[in-house]
Amino acid sequence: MSLLSRFCYSLLLCLLSPLLLGYLLWRSRKDSAYRRRLAERFAFKLPAQHARSGIVLHTVSVGEFNAARPLIKQLLKQYPQLPLTITCTTPTASAAILKLQAEQQQGHNIIHCYLPFDFPWLMRRWLAFLQPQLLIILETELWPNLLANCKALAIPTLVVNARLSARSARGYRRLSCLVKPMLQNISQILTQDSASARRFATLAAPKVQLAGNLKYELDVPAQSVALAADIKPTLQGRIVWVAASTHAGEDEMLLQAYRQLRLQYPQLLLVLVPRHPERFDAVAALLQQQQLSYVRRSKSQLPDSTTAVWLADSMGELLSWYQLADFVFIGGSLIERGGHNPLEAMVFAKAVISGPYVFNFQQVFNLLQRQQAYLAVRTSDDIARAVQQLVDQPELAQQLGSKGLALYQQQQGALARTMGEVGQLLPLAGIARLQQGSAVAWFDAAFFPNAGLHYFQPQYWQQQGLVSGQSTGRNTVWFVRQDDKQAVLRHYYRGGLIGKINKDCFWPVPLRQSRAMAEYALLWQMQSWGLPVPRPCAALYQPRRLLGITWAYRADILIERIEGATDLAQLLQQQSLSAAQWQQLGSMIARFHQHSVYHSDLNCHNILLDKQGKFWLIDFDKCALRAGNDWQQATLARLLRSLQKERGLHNSFSWQPQLWSALLHGYQQQLTG
Repeated sequence: MSLLSRFCYSLLLCLLSPLLLGYLLWRSRKDSAYRRRLAERFAFKLPAQHARSGIVLHTVSVGEFNAARPLIKQLLKQYPQLPLTITCTTPTASAAILKLQAEQQQGHNIIHCYLPFDFPWLMRRWLAFLQPQLLIILETELWPNLLANCKALAIPTLVVNARLSARSARGYRRLSCLVKPMLQNISQILTQDSASARRFATLAAPKVQLAGNLKYELDVPAQSVALAADIKPTLQGRIVWVAASTHAGEDEMLLQAYRQLRLQYPQLLLVLVPRHPERFDAVAALLQQQQLSYVRRSKSQLPDSTTAVWLADSMGELLSWYQLADFVFIGGSLIERGGHNPLEAMVFAKAVISGPYVFNFQQVFNLLQRQQAYLAVRTSDDIARAVQQLVDQPELAQQLGSKGLALYQQQQGALARTMGEVGQLLPLAGIARLQQGSAVAWFDAAFFPNAGLHYFQPQYWQQQGLVSGQSTGRNTVWFVRQDDKQAVLRHYYRGGLIGKINKDCFWPVPLRQSRAMAEYALLWQMQSWGLPVPRPCAALYQPRRLLGITWAYRADILIERIEGATDLAQLLQQQSLSAAQWQQLGSMIARFHQHSVYHSDLNCHNILLDKQGKFWLIDFDKCALRAGNDWQQATLARLLRSLQKERGLHNSFSWQPQLWSALLHGYQQQLTG
């Protein structure tokens, strides 16, 4: 059903493509940028080669891009070696991204292009070229073919700052046959608020988590602060009222309110900031028609003491206007547009005036309303009264602004939670990704700088004479070497009764959940914590397909061999351990538990002791990070049973039950010390 739904969607998209082109041409009448760079929108022109194997961040328009600024800054800081491709769909957002790209000292790490239209073959071509390690989508810009191709190419997808209104959720439910499989292709959704999380969960989105609103993490560019400082002397003696992101139908009401106030407050300056650049000339004509003295920012004109309105017909300068304001009106709220973002005004402690239509930012306005931290208006008379109140009572404006700033600060934390999820989904720094056909491999580039898929074939190592040994237990494990490095090559096999029928094929799962990649990622994470585990070298995910559908996968992993180490089961047949060593072992196990590492098969065969007297823990297949601590005693009990079992099998096994207390003593000492 999902394939049929997506086919119908793609067919409809093809049929409507002439209208799509017509829309771009129509928009280009007022903004020629809409007819430029069409080759990017159709994936004829692909990004630069150095954009490959990095992170893709999609921001629809300039609002989402501004919300993403702190996330962009953190991604560049935490993953400086990965190229960051920032995409959008509007020329205004494109201009803002290009400006950021020019400002970066390491600008080569930021690549920009338009996101192609959501035709399946365009998305496939674009994604297959870029092969990103992670796709991050701002808010709810969800496209079925984009997400389906990410799933097919094993690219994890993270939707951040997601919001879903009740109206949008109803629309999604009507298209559930298309929306449900689309949502199931997403690796993780991080929502702004709990209501959005509930609505996504109702739509059967498999992984939804409340993270908070990234717009509470506003990163004010230095250029914005500098511009405000440059303009400020011009506004000495003026009361500055900024009307931000206004729409047709609102400008008329705002100007009517201003006309009521100008005689009583001649020092009042209205800074009018239309939302869309194609309306700049129309608003200028409206000001001329109403015979209000005005200057235009686009013409570098400055207001004097008699100027009524400063038309801010420029892009990317709203944050500067907010810094200069005495109070702010939030546009899109006097008409059924749903209102624009008040947080950018709140961060500068500015008093907020807003109309009744605020459903786009309902949660924020609910918080403001509870604290009586903004002024609500409906008509031009209401607007005039609110402005009069703020002019006559500057202490009220200051009080409202302080309340808004306090609310803003209380809601922060979304960036840290988002970056935590990025760390879970993104192969960590230093990991090279290789894709050949449908097979995907990860490599530690420092360990294997020139690796290929042949590294997972025992025959390759045998032909090179690089096999140093093998373990022939239930399944063969190969010990291989390259230069001065030694590794263990292990193929994943099924166990139990099913393993006699199906030796090594596993049910298909997302790439990160596959046996090899999950073990590799966990080992890499534990390495970063300094836990005594072997270094992961490479992992392979090899899907099996029939008629283009993945029905199973096979997996392999290469792990660094711990030289001169012996497993505990074999060691205790040859010698005994001192009480201090048992305490050391207990302390080591406790360190793993302190990091919430659950080992599903903690037994004496998976504990090694090297020649330097250091204990190691190995074999993390089907292990994971697990919340809580109710499982920890069960893993200890499993180790105890394995020691008892080996003691029963071998007469010379040097372990006595009383030694278990020494291990527990070391364990408790680590937890409490």
